Amino acid sequence: MNRETFQAIRDLLMEKLDMSREMTDREILDEIDQLILNRMRDSYISLNEKLQLRQELFYSVRKLDVLQELIEDETVTEIMVNGPDAIFVERGGRLGKWDKSFTSREKLEDVIQQIAGRCNRVINESMPIVDARLENGARVNAVISPVALNGPILTIRRFPDTPITMDRLIALGSLTCECARFLKALVRARYSIVIGGGTGSGKTTFLGALSDYIPEDERIITIEDNAELKIQGVENLVRLEAKMANMEGAVSVSIRDLIKTALRMRPDRIVVGEVRGGEAVDMLQALNTGHEGSLSTAHANSARDMLSRLETMTLMGVDLPLEAIRRQIASGVDILIHLGRMRDKTRKVLEITEVCGYEKNEIITRTLFRREEDLELVQVSELLNREKLARAGVEI
Repeated sequence: MNRETFQAIRDLLMEKLDMSREMTDREILDEIDQLILNRMRDSYISLNEKLQLRQELFYSVRKLDVLQELIEDETVTEIMVNGPDAIFVERGGRLGKWDKSFTSREKLEDVIQQIAGRCNRVINESMPIVDARLENGARVNAVISPVALNGPILTIRRFPDTPITMDRLIALGSLTCECARFLKALVRARYSIVIGGGTGSGKTTFLGALSDYIPEDERIITIEDNAELKIQGVENLVRLEAKMANMEGAVSVSIRDLIKTALRMRPDRIVVGEVRGGEAVDMLQALNTGHEGSLSTAHANSARDMLSRLETMTLMGVDLPLEAIRRQIASGVDILIHLGRMRDKTRKVLEITEVCGYEKNEIITRTLFRREEDLELVQVSELLNREKLARAGVEI
């Protein structure tokens, strides 16, 4: 069925629906069934085609239109919409163009407004960029006119319905059993860890898997721009999400605000989904004031680059001498984990680095695990600072 025919049937459906009240899914489906029965009485289309038309009409009214099929497909990891006619889908690390499209630019804009509204976010010409999330935890970024010239642009990163565990990452070859046991000991002994990597390298997934090693009796506070982490097995869990200002006068609540608030909630650990700006200074202060064992992620091209990024982000939040910032990082951060995306599109741990201290105006580091040229992740050094292991009675 071509787009024009589908749009004509959808227009008829919209005329029949009672938009003055909240209709149930059953009522909408009944209207769709009646419309298909009357409209397609003399049409030579199969039962499967009618069922597909029924589903697409329902999705266009109640769900996310043509994208709903992709949202419900567990094999899809990323959806990229470059305007109403160009939808690209990533499955198994492979990107390709989808054969379906939106019926109009206006319908795509309606879907974006629907997503933003559900998250209490605003997107319009004066605020043309929004970050949000779907009910299933998928991360959403939308950009509209006048910023998006061939838009609207919608990018959805879908996370697995069942959180990926460390055992699953081992099975996928992301890291070795030896490395996983090592990280488990560090987390339980309250080493503070920052996970770095490029876009799409699996930082959030790895952070979620690593958090499974946190003892169940601790109080954890997670802080995110958009709530994505699915921490399992911890009862004393507080989830905080940043909030943007809106047109109704509600003020924004930033990651920095949430970190400061979290410090008053008696946390055992603070997990920050991603540090990307001035909140780095608040995170470092938390790490240096008794909140050891906290976890976070940051964009970086290498373990060493992660330190430079932390320095830059801290300078965005406070005007301090570089020496003071480096001392804060060396004192607060214990371990750096660098992830990368390989040529075959798999995501792997490339390096684990220990922050050993501060000497001669430089942060001293020591590589513990490294992925060699043969793609094997091997241990190249022993952990130097073992005080926390001894204090927690944990052995490697």
